[in-house]
Amino acid sequence: MTTTTDRTGRAHGASPVDFDAYGDYGDFRPKTGQQASKAEFVRAAYPFRGRITADGSSGYPAETGRYHLYISWACPWAQRTAIVRRLLGLEDVISLSVVDPVRDGRGWAFREGPGHGLDPVNGFAFLREAYEATEPGYGGHISVPVLWDKQAGRIVSNNFPDITIDLDTQFGRWSDPGVQLYPEALRPQIDKICEVIYTSVNNGVYRSGFAMSQEAYHEAVTGVFGVLDELEQRLAIRRYLMGSSLTEADVRLWVTLARFDSVYYSHFKTSLRRLTDYPNLWGYARDLYSLPAFRETTNFDHIKRHYFITHGRLNPTRIVPDGPLLAWADTPHGRQALATAQPAG
Repeated sequence: MTTTTDRTGRAHGASPVDFDAYGDYGDFRPKTGQQASKAEFVRAAYPFRGRITADGSSGYPAETGRYHLYISWACPWAQRTAIVRRLLGLEDVISLSVVDPVRDGRGWAFREGPGHGLDPVNGFAFLREAYEATEPGYGGHISVPVLWDKQAGRIVSNNFPDITIDLDTQFGRWSDPGVQLYPEALRPQIDKICEVIYTSVNNGVYRSGFAMSQEAYHEAVTGVFGVLDELEQRLAIRRYLMGSSLTEADVRLWVTLARFDSVYYSHFKTSLRRLTDYPNLWGYARDLYSLPAFRETTNFDHIKRHYFITHGRLNPTRIVPDGPLLAWADTPHGRQALATAQPAG
């Protein structure tokens, strides 16, 4: 798969999306083994796991201008990196570009369009080219976000949990000193709640949506709402998950909440309740949305077009719904009234 360029060497990007010619990207059929017996969705591996370190001991030193993020506004894992980058004030330290949210069988692609564009770093037409440049013959899953090392010409990491932690902790020389998303004293508590959120909420909605049996679906959707019910109670006395301070845990929960009523409720059948049916979670989500780092990295057009057009098995007509109409910014969230000193655990 090669990049198309003109005589000046400028990238043209990928040809238009064509489902008839290339089909749908990915394969969500159940894997072998115990999970296959319940037809349960199994997330693909994220094999590139380099880490950035402030002292360079990992081989990837924290430096300004060296790294680039390839993301999609549609992908929750990728949006997390954009939120953290913005919260920490690292926009001039780590560059970023956005792929087309609509993806056919060739995978994520660079095309000019509203909110996305061509690859400014390598002139790739497809994100697959970054993987092949890093590991020739790579045959695995192509995912965003990708953290790219412009100096070494290779992927550092596509393991999304590591990327934001490294942004949180290794770029202190350039980041906003007033923002501590992963403070050392709270890391055990943050890690604990993040694990619950990932297993039952972030990944739980996918396990619900791509389940291939009633049993697997029921197990997944029950887990989603069991944890959302617990979080609703937790947020009754805390402005944020850890209390009065915004942390990595809030970023990780937000990206699922932002997509919940617009996509997951219908498309993934997580339809026991809507986000808007939870007074505390809905107020909390609107509180986060009031912050530029969350609001300006949330593109509902990309989110809806990606899920409803890309997942042909779930939505064969590829029709994108007009709704729902959600008052993200039109009503007060009232979260400031919560006590400022709350237990973190």
